[in-house]
Amino acid sequence: MTSDDSGHSWNIISPDLTTPEQRREARAEGLFQDVENRTWPTKQRGPFLIHAAKHFTWQEYHDCQNFLIESDLAIHLPEFESFQTGGIIGQVIMDDCRDDFTSPWFTGRYGFHFSSPEILPFKPVSGRLGFFPV
Repeated sequence: MTSDDSGHSWNIISPDLTTPEQRREARAEGLFQDVENRTWPTKQRGPFLIHAAKHFTWQEYHDCQNFLIESDLAIHLPEFESFQTGGIIGQVIMDDCRDDFTSPWFTGRYGFHFSSPEILPFKPVSGRLGFFPV
C-alpha cells in the first residue's frame, strides 16, 4: 500500500467513473494516472491498496488541477469538498518501477507503474509514509 495526497489517489482510482463502460473508455484514453512519481525505487510488485491522505490542502488541489491542464489531460477533478480523505479508496496492480516512462504522468526520478485500478468501498485507515500494512 502507498500513502499519497488525495488528488493523486483520485487520479489513480478515478472513483467518479462507476460503470464498466466509463472505466473502459477512460482507460483507453489514458485518463487514469498509470505512473506514480517517487524519488526512490522499489522492487515491490503485485496488488496494492491506494490510500488517500487525511490532509488535502487547497494548494495540493490546485497543483493537481494545474498539472492536468498543463499536461493537456482531459480530466475534470471533482469539487475540493467531495474528495474522500484518510482512508483506502481503491486497489491497483504495481507492474514495474523504472526511471523512464513515456506516460504523461511521469515527471519524477522513478515511476511506479500501475494497472487495473479498481474502486473499493471507502475504509478509514490512518496513513504513513511509504508502504505500510493494513
